[in-house]
This record gives sequence, structure tokens and C-alpha cells, in this order.
Amino acid sequence: MVNLRMACHVSAVALLAALSLTGQDAAKVARGKYLVEEVGKCQECHTPRLDSGEFDKTKWMKGAVLNVAPIKPVQGWHKTSPDITPEGRLWERWTAEGIKKYMTTGLNPKGRPADAPMPTYKLTAEDADAVVEYLKTLK
Repeated sequence: MVNLRMACHVSAVALLAALSLTGQDAAKVARGKYLVEEVGKCQECHTPRLDSGEFDKTKWMKGAVLNVAPIKPVQGWHKTSPDITPEGRLWERWTAEGIKKYMTTGLNPKGRPADAPMPTYKLTAEDADAVVEYLKTLK
């Protein structure tokens, strides 16, 4: 029985090691997380808040109703933000390459800028790739 338990443990460790990111991949994901959360502050619009005002971490980047509005009407202003995790429709419509294109050119896959209040980004290809790699880790 001990050998079976040990074999299961070794198999689980081997599986986790196989699934883990390489050092370079982990660094890319960490760079993407920094760009998304600390530079872009994407969670401010894409994560709903609890009644306490804190982010609902169970719905991280899952889209939210925006708590800001322009003083005067702005054409195309969105009252909600989309889910930007891989489970969201944005990934189906834009794909990872389309998201990278938006992040580097400010234009969506159809060649148009995103509607307000989404800012226009013009990241380097390397930074856009890091952002997408981080977003891929979100559930």
C-alpha cells in the first residue's frame, strides 16, 4: 500500500512539473500581470466590486458594470466592460492574435478603435504578447 501511495505522489509531482511554466514563460506571464494590473489597471473596469468597494476576486477580469460616466454624452460609450479572460466572448471574436493587434495598434481585428471608455494602447509586440500570456492564465 505504501508503494502505491508513493507511486501516486510521484505521478502527481511529475504531472505538476510537466504542466508548470518554464522560467522564461513564467517571466513573460509576470510581465503581463504587471502591465495589466499595475500599468493598465485593467481591473478597475473589468472586475466587479463587492458592496465593500473591494474587487470581487472570484470574478477577476470577468467584466463589470462601469461606475463612471461622462458628464456629456459620448458616442459609443459603454456602460459595461467585457470579460477579458479566455472564457469570455472577446477571445472568441478577437482571438489571441486580435487582442495582440489591438494592444499594439489600438485597432480591433476589424480595423476600428475600441469604443469609449476603453483607452487606445500601442504596446510593443513583446509587451502585448506578455499581456495575452497573462490573460490566458485567468479562469
